[in-house]
Amino acid sequence: MKIVTSASELPSGCAFIPTMGALHDGHANLFRAGGKLNGSVVASIFVNPLQFENEQDLKTYPRTPDRDIEIAAATGVTHLWLPRYEEIYPGNIELLSAGPIGDLFEGKSRPGHFDGVVTVVRRLFDLVKPQQAIFGEKDFQQLTLIRKVAGDVEIIAHPTVREADGLALSSRNVRLSESGRSAALVISRALFAASIETSLQSARKTLLETLAQESAFTVDYATIIDENEFTEAKIDTKSKRAIIAGWIDGVRLIDNMQMQNVVLP
Repeated sequence: MKIVTSASELPSGCAFIPTMGALHDGHANLFRAGGKLNGSVVASIFVNPLQFENEQDLKTYPRTPDRDIEIAAATGVTHLWLPRYEEIYPGNIELLSAGPIGDLFEGKSRPGHFDGVVTVVRRLFDLVKPQQAIFGEKDFQQLTLIRKVAGDVEIIAHPTVREADGLALSSRNVRLSESGRSAALVISRALFAASIETSLQSARKTLLETLAQESAFTVDYATIIDENEFTEAKIDTKSKRAIIAGWIDGVRLIDNMQMQNVVLP
């Protein structure tokens, strides 16, 4: 693996996985998926300040550079790009708009977050010029918005990677206490419970009632949506997805799951 600090050293037409570091097995799965698609796999590590609506959250975002290098090297990354801020944002920054979907759910709770996301992703794509880019489905709203600014880059969605007990892998999980991590299991438990319901009404009820069983989890939103429009799902919605966000130990956690069995009112 080659570690580079300038995009001029990267191969064009690669499979690209942009990250903010604090790598884990979820990222490793994305890297391996890239290797199956393309002989050149580029991963970037850049903590993008534009997508943090809160200065404290930016300061406390986990950073594990030595472990990041080990994981990338062991899982098929051919080029690890560690760009300087000035390379990503030379001169004045012109923010892209994430559009109406960017103001919903995560965007409503984190104003400006998705504008920062689509701005940095578009900038990264312009510098790397990849053939494919791979993103995990755990950040489903982000994935949806990135598709809208992808241009000629093929966006590959990778299923959410989970621990054996169901917890979705996230760089933020390291900030959870032992009891907080145990409490966080209520999120996946609620999703799995809702996913086996056959009616929309019972699925929504199960989702909320399961989350309510865990007092340590403060719910921001928990509902079932049309995954294409990010509006509340109706019975005739073809692609339904449950989405959840909230806090444990002051750490924001999100997760989602398709609701394929929900076909009745």
